[in-house]
Amino acid sequence: MTGAGSLDWYDGAKLSKEGNIVTVGVNSRLGVFGFLHYPGVSDGTMGITDILTALKWVQDHIACFGGDPDQVTVMGQSSGAHEIMCLLAMPEARGLFQRAILQSAPASLAPLSEAKAFEYGKRSLDILNVDQRNPQEIITQLNTMPPAQLIHAMGKLAQEIARFAQIDLPFMPVFDSLSTPDRFIEMAAKGAGEAGIDLIIGTNREEAHAHFWNVKAFDPALVNKHFLALTGKEDAIERYRGRRPGSTNVEAISDLMTDYAFRFPSLRLAEATHQAGSRAWVYQFDWAPPGSPFKASHGIEVPFVFGNLEACSNAPILQGADPEVAADLSVAMRRAWIGFIRTGDPGVSIPWPSYEPNQRQTMRYASVIGAAGDLAGINRFQSI
Repeated sequence: MTGAGSLDWYDGAKLSKEGNIVTVGVNSRLGVFGFLHYPGVSDGTMGITDILTALKWVQDHIACFGGDPDQVTVMGQSSGAHEIMCLLAMPEARGLFQRAILQSAPASLAPLSEAKAFEYGKRSLDILNVDQRNPQEIITQLNTMPPAQLIHAMGKLAQEIARFAQIDLPFMPVFDSLSTPDRFIEMAAKGAGEAGIDLIIGTNREEAHAHFWNVKAFDPALVNKHFLALTGKEDAIERYRGRRPGSTNVEAISDLMTDYAFRFPSLRLAEATHQAGSRAWVYQFDWAPPGSPFKASHGIEVPFVFGNLEACSNAPILQGADPEVAADLSVAMRRAWIGFIRTGDPGVSIPWPSYEPNQRQTMRYASVIGAAGDLAGINRFQSI
């Protein structure tokens, strides 16, 4: 829905210099421009087509920049990781990359079915007062509208479909064959296994907390209803509160969203990838500045991976950070990511075993860095 490869957070200069690699920033159309689905107008995969086109360009031209087309790693965070899952499941993407890094993938959020995407597409055209009697006329009308008008309609539709403590996006990649979370994870893992693509997969400890950090409290009845709907267990909320002593119902909802939208489905992807015959290395980013109201929230790891802490020094989620600690943590992550990109092994500096269902080894990036098995009782809480 938002973002651009031109942002300083995603500058790959330091990764390129330290790793002797070529970093390519890929832009794609977003929101209504990239994923509007309406028969005869657009199929809802334009943004994904942009990425495929960029990867094909890399195959044809990267050697001119000193890169190796047979050693391509794709890396994405949030929706970028979600799009990588789509690519893993697509035969058209075979041979375009050999490794993948997925940071904070909302793997529970499956691509839209054609029926649901058409519903959202039609509603967006209604908001824009577009005459829908003829597809060619729709195209003509859309082409004459200022981009700001389309963006405004996109935001209005997003507000209409929003639900309590859930991620709902009106414009996403549209694939009927991937339109349930289980199928999405299964086909991404199958694609990785068939193509021999190894993965780094990880999430942040409090992914969802940035959505609620300034909320004082929720209606307890609404919280209990949401916990029961997601977990199916009457006592689930008490178990979550027991995991975070002194927690509020806002923090409990944040932890629930983090687990069910990001953490658990990402672990299912890692396990399914292992079963499909490829390797996955799993991490959890736990570090946050002392006393930060945002905690280790969605996106906080990005400047550490790129080494762009100075460009992000004014970001609220980094306020109060010890510069030396942050710099050292960034070095450790960059070494692991570069090791994976260059050799296929992120444990070149600090030992990091690949993920196996019986061990669940997970690299923990915090004030102390190291791998641990069954981090934070994953087995126990997936059964909640």
